Amino acid sequence: MSNHTDTTEPEEDHSEETFSPEPRNVILTVPNAISVLRILSIPVIAVLISNRWLIWSLVVLAISSASDGIDGYIARRFNQVSRIGQILDPIADRLLIICSMLALGWAHILPWWLLIAVGSRDVIMLVEVLLLSDNDYGPLPVHFVGKAGTALLLMSVPVLIVADLRISPFFEVLHCAGVAGAIWGAVLYWVAGLIYILQGYMLIHRGGEGRSGDGIVEELAHAE
Repeated sequence: MSNHTDTTEPEEDHSEETFSPEPRNVILTVPNAISVLRILSIPVIAVLISNRWLIWSLVVLAISSASDGIDGYIARRFNQVSRIGQILDPIADRLLIICSMLALGWAHILPWWLLIAVGSRDVIMLVEVLLLSDNDYGPLPVHFVGKAGTALLLMSVPVLIVADLRISPFFEVLHCAGVAGAIWGAVLYWVAGLIYILQGYMLIHRGGEGRSGDGIVEELAHAE
């Protein structure tokens, strides 16, 4: 009879390294300060674009975009993830999209109808958030289609700014690519908006039938 003893060591749990820390109810943190500065930079970017100070607008936009990654890294690395920070970050993205596209429209770099398409979607989403809040529900989880649309819109802004320098014929092609990216971003933006509207409708009208709102949203997410 073998007396062999299993000396296999248990695997280390790296879950703490994999997942972000739980958000805390704190306000005065370095990441939150960076997020506020990022929001304050948005009207500066809009003014620079609308006055066609394109190089300066690219510089400020690059700094603002870099700060978006820096504040997230600091929050995770030093356990400073906060609930207010999770709110400020998407607000900054929305404001950057709307203000930048408004400035691009003012400078005749982007068609106005595209700005209206994006802006009207955000107005509808604001109404939905208020309706959900009135029914004691928080914001819906972000859908990957919405993330893709937001990313395309954010990437189209610097592309359109660079294209408007018009140093060579290549920049005309770049301008078309920027407009195409913005259009596809707006399409995905609206697809995500329709998903959110459906989720909100189901949450409000079926939430009182013995199931939690989170369960309904999870069910819809799996159905997609």
